[in-house]
Amino acid sequence: MTDSLRQAALEYHALPTPGKLSVELTTPAQTQEDLSLAYSPGVAEPVREIAKDPEAAYLYTGKGNLVAVISNGSAILGLGNLGPLASKPVMEGKSLLFKRFADINSVDIEVECASPERFIETVAAIANTFGGINLEDIKAPECFHIEEALIERCSVPVFHDDQHGTAIVTVAGMLNALEVQGKKIADVRIVCLGAGAAATACCKLLLAAGARKEQITMLDSRGVIHAGRTDINAFKGEWARDTEMRTLDDAIEGADVFLGVSGPDLLSAEQLKRMAERPVVFACSNPNPEISPELAHSVRDDLIMATGRSDYPNQVNNVLCFPFIFRGALDVRATRINEDMKLAAVEAIRKLAHQPVPEEVRAGYGGVEMRFGSEYILPKPTDPRLLPEVASAVARAAVDSGSARLPYPAHYPLKAL
Repeated sequence: MTDSLRQAALEYHALPTPGKLSVELTTPAQTQEDLSLAYSPGVAEPVREIAKDPEAAYLYTGKGNLVAVISNGSAILGLGNLGPLASKPVMEGKSLLFKRFADINSVDIEVECASPERFIETVAAIANTFGGINLEDIKAPECFHIEEALIERCSVPVFHDDQHGTAIVTVAGMLNALEVQGKKIADVRIVCLGAGAAATACCKLLLAAGARKEQITMLDSRGVIHAGRTDINAFKGEWARDTEMRTLDDAIEGADVFLGVSGPDLLSAEQLKRMAERPVVFACSNPNPEISPELAHSVRDDLIMATGRSDYPNQVNNVLCFPFIFRGALDVRATRINEDMKLAAVEAIRKLAHQPVPEEVRAGYGGVEMRFGSEYILPKPTDPRLLPEVASAVARAAVDSGSARLPYPAHYPLKAL
């Protein structure tokens, strides 16, 4: 980041008011009568109704459109374990995105506790305040246990976006990239460099989308995760293969797909050359990918490449997913975000990239031509169709799979914001 951009980022967060969010009133509060209804004595009436029927909280409070963005700051977007308070700008940013893209109110909560069990107890104790819980920036492997425990304990949907948001967008883009390359997901050999939260979730969702487990080779910082390894936890152990491969050099030979969720400059030009014809490379380390697009395209003219960056084509960006997943889940009062809902989001995002791009979206990117193909396998985050398309698909899947407590809304599909 340049000095000028660094300063601009600091000023953006500090001026004109520190932070990125504020609270607004939704009801009148001008007269004595207004105040008597808003607080004492009028507030007693909805209190009584909620005490009789907890579901009435959705009628008389903002619970149904309120998501908590919660972190312990142990894995802050590429910066590492800098603690809960340091994570607050990120959590505020996530809340901003909820409001901007799906009109969901959000509160950021930074929990000061190193123990996963204490974190679980804290979040479970406050979860019923909200319509949903978005977990964020929690290190692996603790994040797996934390999410699983909270899903079981909470009556509202719990979603670790670093895992599942990343996976949904990655799989949507991957399916489209393979389509362009003339390959089928069931047939391709996949190399996943990285074995943390995002990598594990991506590979699990790839399986749900049709990939074969025996075709996936996962690597961590010590090399291929194979059956002979004794230094891996149970979560990595799920991906252990009975194979002679030990290094990325071994695994990359003839691979159709490279999925990087690891660190910068870990895929060399020579390794890329040894991939199969028409390869797909998702180099998603941020801000610096596993291989730069310039280098990748200089050695292969038959590849499709995606990164996590907005200054290159095919950005894998979670904002294509998480606001709309929660919008659909909240609107049918889902109890959890299940596999059917995730796959529905994958399919909605994937299909949207096939449609003509609105002029307003093109204008926001300098008027460049955008059509489905090697440099356009995912919609842009500013595409207003994401809200109605993804939210409606998720809501329908929630209803059909039995996760919803309300029927499919009569006012769906939603209008774009």
